[in-house]
Amino acid sequence: MSAFVAMKGVSKLYGATKALTGVDFACEPGQIHAVLGENGAGKSTLMKLMSGVIQPTEGVIELNGTPVTLPSPRAAQAAGIVCMFQELSLAADLSVGENILLGAPGTGWGFLPRGRLARARKLLDRIGGEAIALGARIEALTLGERQQVEIVKALMRAPKLLILDEATSALTSTIVDKVFDVLRELKAQGVAILFISHRFHEVEAIADRVSVFRSGQHIDSFAAGSRSQAQIIDLMIGQPMDELFPPRNAGDIGDEVLKVEGLRLPGGFEDINLTARHGEIVGIGGLDGQGQGKFLQALFGIMKGVQGRIEVNGVPRSITSPRDAASAGIAFVPEDRKTEGLIPNMSIGENLQLSALSRFRGGLIGRGNGIDPAAYDALIAELELKFAGLDAPVSSLSGGNQQKVALIKWLALAPDCLLLLDPTRGIDVKTKAQIYRLMRRLSAQGMAVVLLSTDYDELVNLCDRVLVFYNGQIARSLSGDALTPEAVVAASMGVADAA
Repeated sequence: MSAFVAMKGVSKLYGATKALTGVDFACEPGQIHAVLGENGAGKSTLMKLMSGVIQPTEGVIELNGTPVTLPSPRAAQAAGIVCMFQELSLAADLSVGENILLGAPGTGWGFLPRGRLARARKLLDRIGGEAIALGARIEALTLGERQQVEIVKALMRAPKLLILDEATSALTSTIVDKVFDVLRELKAQGVAILFISHRFHEVEAIADRVSVFRSGQHIDSFAAGSRSQAQIIDLMIGQPMDELFPPRNAGDIGDEVLKVEGLRLPGGFEDINLTARHGEIVGIGGLDGQGQGKFLQALFGIMKGVQGRIEVNGVPRSITSPRDAASAGIAFVPEDRKTEGLIPNMSIGENLQLSALSRFRGGLIGRGNGIDPAAYDALIAELELKFAGLDAPVSSLSGGNQQKVALIKWLALAPDCLLLLDPTRGIDVKTKAQIYRLMRRLSAQGMAVVLLSTDYDELVNLCDRVLVFYNGQIARSLSGDALTPEAVVAASMGVADAA
């Protein structure tokens, strides 16, 4: 079958910097083609070229065998190319329905066709978005719900080529399965689908073909399932890499750092009891919207109206604000690094100091903020944070390096307890491995780590035990041989036991 889209000798240069070099690439109708690579490998440049956001410096793009010019996203959409980028493009102050139909043919301000709204409602329901009201404002939705809205927005454009860039990074496994069912239907209808994900189990579940990019070059393409994860990782980073998940700590688990008794938030979660000890990684799982995100935010003083008892190192604490939590030795890395974890228009250095504002009296890192500059330097070296200078805007960094900044700014304070909300969402495998090793080291040195993740591979392979939320409560605690992907998924769906 001939390709719907093909690139022949395509290069993209930004001054002397080569984002893509001599790329030959094709995607056929009725095929789900996964594209893998580290951040900075050229995947996003490839997607932007196909969707008309940027134009090639050299080479040709063909649609159905005919050379074309795609001068704008509108031109690409007119040709049937629809792209959902990793950085969501929703208007926060508009409703779900308005966002889904924004810019669609026949839709104007104040006019939302009922037939299209009905179709949008049906699509939302199909991908697990039954609780998302079309009239709800985007700013009131969780990150996972926003991704569902973006997916429906793309599907409503009737694509011939659907490009999904980390479209499922904030979704739970159950929601992902529903999205995949829809993608398989599109595939059967002859739609070409490009799928970018850093989750190997998703690629294995959905892809027909896999292409690997590295340093702006197309390294290889092959049938899905024909290479092992280790072989693919070698292609992605250009050298063999140790096991993705480091071994669990052999040392004993220490005393309680964090103890939660009877914590509740009306309409959020109910009667939560949890302990996190020195040297322990406690995982939190569950379907999106089951209260686990609000629970972590409550531990950091973000949620109001929380009732119950919180102890840190045996001392009762009243945590009603992030400042209270930080003073108690609790650090929190939120799920949306761009809007919650960092301030994009500030410099890297300024962002690194944000967590120390209560002690900050101006100046460079480590000058007057009570933190030894060596603490920053050691973490920057360990995580291999790459940047031009501390005065460069944090928005200039890749997603993986931005997440490193979000981590370093808190870890420099040497907290007793680290709360992580989906810390590896949308970042490449090498950066994931660095963060996993960091978590293991911190745990081995006595820090208590609480990890909320939508990636059950992380929960199963990284955590000492996992608490699964369902309907605002802890449905099950899993550890040892009982901690399996099947058990996590079953508990997430309210099933008491998994075979």
